[in-house]
Amino acid sequence: MILPACTATPIQLPKQHPLTTTPHPSHSTSPNPKHDKKHSVSLKNRNEHIDQTVLWTSSISQRCRSGQLSQAVSQFVQMRQAGVEPNHITFVTLFSGCAHFPAKAALFGPSLHAYASKLGLDRTNVMVGTALVDMYAKSGRVELARLVFGGMEVKNSMSWNTMIDGYMRNGNVRDAVEVFDEMPERDAVSWTALIGGFVKRRRFEQALEWFREMQVSGVEPDYVTIIAVIAACADLGTLGLGLWINRFVMKQDFRHNIRISNSLIDMYSRCGCIDFARQVFDNMTDRTLVSWNSMIVGFAVNGHAEEALVFFNLMQKEGFKPDGVSFTGALTACSHAGLVDEGLHFFDNMKRIHKITPRIEHYGCIVDLYSRAGRLEDALNVIENMPMKPNEVVLGSLLAACRTSGNINLAEKLMKYLNELDPGVDSNYVLLANIYAADGRWDGANKVRKTMKDLGIQKVPGFSSVEIDCDIHEFVAGDKSHVDAEYIYSTLELLSFELKLCGYVPEQIIRE
Repeated sequence: MILPACTATPIQLPKQHPLTTTPHPSHSTSPNPKHDKKHSVSLKNRNEHIDQTVLWTSSISQRCRSGQLSQAVSQFVQMRQAGVEPNHITFVTLFSGCAHFPAKAALFGPSLHAYASKLGLDRTNVMVGTALVDMYAKSGRVELARLVFGGMEVKNSMSWNTMIDGYMRNGNVRDAVEVFDEMPERDAVSWTALIGGFVKRRRFEQALEWFREMQVSGVEPDYVTIIAVIAACADLGTLGLGLWINRFVMKQDFRHNIRISNSLIDMYSRCGCIDFARQVFDNMTDRTLVSWNSMIVGFAVNGHAEEALVFFNLMQKEGFKPDGVSFTGALTACSHAGLVDEGLHFFDNMKRIHKITPRIEHYGCIVDLYSRAGRLEDALNVIENMPMKPNEVVLGSLLAACRTSGNINLAEKLMKYLNELDPGVDSNYVLLANIYAADGRWDGANKVRKTMKDLGIQKVPGFSSVEIDCDIHEFVAGDKSHVDAEYIYSTLELLSFELKLCGYVPEQIIRE
């Protein structure tokens, strides 16, 4: 089987030159030259009994581990010039180094592959073939990874799992599922590669569906699987399944795994159950900075500003130095509690005392801090003077504040910024139209709607979701496709009637 890599050679590796005497590692061509004459004799005697391929491969491995891929390849060239034949470990080491540095893999990978292919190692040696699959997949050339995989005469579970992970990594979900279905035998890593891939692609419902399939198959999940499933629960807000996972974890050997505990804290916080998150935190035998940050951010986003700031200070007393995430949590807490001066103090300390360069999320917190306090001009000043371009989140925060305060002039100015970033975002136009409508300026609202129509922008319908017995039910406005739609709408009418009795008056919302 001829692969493209055999003909693509960005660099030319020197051919082997037969030498009458193989240079000793103490010579200048060795990967580990020694110049100390006092020890040269003993070194020579000791190294005479060591395989030269092992010595060169060990030196190449050190370069790869330290990120010096160019030097590692250079040593491989010297190894060939010295007449030392590489073995499968040499190639696995180099291919793994290329996989860790995908940008350089395109420069060195194909030539190294061509040499390995000349020796037949990419087909006959499962370790070399798997390393090649991993290298091409991580460098975004999944089609070449599949060619290598298809040409392997021997495959093991790691080969199959690497191919599945490569497809998921590059967004080829259907191909990943096909390879998974073709596997002769699946283990926990196989299932985790698929489930984790769905989570990374933000296809959380499919991730949970495959987790259920994994349970039916009888394969026991490992802690990596559980972390992926917890992440899916956190994003979907499936508290019921999250609770089940927590109970499952308590029966496993990895129940004290710090990463699982941190994931549970994050999941409970995002589901609004901060008390459950606190219980997990309190029961941890060991904690990391991530543990503290998860609690600080969890308290902040759930409106417990005081507790967030208490934990921020307590974390430092416990010997943990705050990082950028810690300050994001503290600033969010100040923003939600209206603590403007305290928030600005934290922002200043982050830069001046802790020497942390603010990222866009920190500036976003300051914009939100000012916006919630009604200081819109100060918020705009931060946006205009921040060292990076504002994104949709930062600008959207101030635009939402314009709706609350009825500041139409500032809203129009912000729309110019937003249109420069992405003129096709529907929510910004709808929000501006609603700002006009709230002020009674129907001409402005109609103009926005006309602009949307001219640009071909349609409002993406929002949806609500509710979890019942670990199942997610999604609803779109006006949707009547649910099997219990009749009962749902009857309940909504009853709730609407009771709200009106309490004095509720619906807002005038512009819809497209």
